[in-house]
Amino acid sequence: MSELERNLERIRARINESCARYGRDAGSVRLVAVGKKHPVESIAALAAAGQRDFGENYLQEAAEKIDWCRTNVAAADLKWHFIGHIQSRKCADIAAAFHWVHTVDSLKVANRLDRFREGEPLNVLIQVNIDDEGSKSGVQVDDLPELARAVAKLPNLRLRGLMIIPRPEEEMYRQRATFRRCRELLEVLNRNGLELDQLSMGMTADMEAAIAEGATMVRIGTALFGARPI
Repeated sequence: MSELERNLERIRARINESCARYGRDAGSVRLVAVGKKHPVESIAALAAAGQRDFGENYLQEAAEKIDWCRTNVAAADLKWHFIGHIQSRKCADIAAAFHWVHTVDSLKVANRLDRFREGEPLNVLIQVNIDDEGSKSGVQVDDLPELARAVAKLPNLRLRGLMIIPRPEEEMYRQRATFRRCRELLEVLNRNGLELDQLSMGMTADMEAAIAEGATMVRIGTALFGARPI
């Protein structure tokens, strides 16, 4: 067994253990393997081991990997998630290449993704700047309801839920408090007429806290692929 396969087994075990501990169904949490800066051969190795969801931050790198995998990876059911900051001039290519976009943070971006999406609606999440950090993208909490209502009306997008990148915290109770806030935001949106079912939150250091508070997707990079190449 390769190191990548061992890493995948360890992460799957952590997810399953957390689901059991917090009363979640084992299949309710999707592992998104974040391959940023890692070679496409590593993507192929994880795909061969059964991993199906892959996240990428940079469009050009992702496009090359997606094209390569179409030809060289036997699995035809890989799902590609865009998890980086969206530049509006790249919306056409993002809309065409990905199954999921986690980082919608403005109506301008949503409108452009909607305009360029063809065929099956694009699954999208709204990124929320949960800690109001100036260095991070995401809609402000107070502006979320208006944006969510507008995105939900776009015909070529399917608004599925919310995504956050919280401030790093060491203590689990602090991690859980932030993830709980995100879950509560989604619950409020649903009480007001939306039908959202996805929470993209949790990475290597805080995935257990995220699962405890309802994460349906965890985005894991280093623990799977190892340290990113410089």
